[in-house]
Formats: sequence, C-alpha cells, structure tokens
Amino acid sequence: MSDRQPDNPWFAPDGLRFECTECGACCTGPPGAVRFDEQEADAISERLGITRRQFLDRYTRVAGRSRSLIELETFHGFDCVFLDREAVPGKAVCAIYDVRPTQCRTFPWWREHTRSPKAWARAARACEGVNRGAFVPVEQITREIDRQRRADVRAMRG
Repeated sequence: MSDRQPDNPWFAPDGLRFECTECGACCTGPPGAVRFDEQEADAISERLGITRRQFLDRYTRVAGRSRSLIELETFHGFDCVFLDREAVPGKAVCAIYDVRPTQCRTFPWWREHTRSPKAWARAARACEGVNRGAFVPVEQITREIDRQRRADVRAMRG
C-alpha cells in the first residue's frame, strides 16, 4: 500500500476537525521517536544557544539510522525532553515550539491517523483535540500529510 494520500480521501469534502488544547498527549505516552533533519537540529541548537554537537549529545539519541529527541519517563508516560508541564499552569507546552521538528508541526495529520475513519477514531481516543474545533480543509490536511512524509525521508537520510 502506498503512503501517498488518495486524490479523494475519505474525509473529503469537509476535512476533519482539530483544535490543539495543549494537553501534551501527543508529546507523551509509550516510548517512541521524534525525528528531525539537519536544518531542524541547527534551528533547535540556535534556539537553545548551544552548538549542534551539544544539542545532539544532551537532547537526542540514536534511533535506527537517524536520531530522535530523548524522552523522560514521567507519571504521564515518556515525555519529550522539551515538553514543559510547568510554564503554563494546567497545560503542557513545547519549550521549543517555534523551532519544533516537522513531525511535531504536522500532528495529527500523520498518515497513520488519517488513513481511515477507524484510524482517526483511534487518534481521537488519544488526543482530546481531535474532532474538536473548526474543520481543517482537505487541502491543508493532505499538504501536511505530504510534508510529514517528506520530513520522514529527510530525517532517515541523517
């Protein structure tokens, strides 16, 4: 099966509803991987005021043929190292939001969540923002799915 989104996806013509609630559910849970490419590593390093080497050593780990942001085991699960549960009372926000990796930027528009109504329902059980808020247009969703697919390829290249 191809990872390419069909020209007429199941969620056409209306799109899907999503509104981020800053609950942090997308940034925690079972162990996983948050991949990034070289430009994203540079942007994060610059934002943190450290060298790329320091960023890689302190905040990432080897994950197969690429690298991933590390996770910290917490009461909630395995939190992304940049998930901040203290800066905004009652919320879980990204400490590097303005330079977060494409994988984070494109959530929940990942192929694994958008391939079928059943997959979208699974995403809704994990994320309270799914099926909430205004409809996101089909064109935007398919653009984000493709953006994530391209980012996966770049991250796997190293």
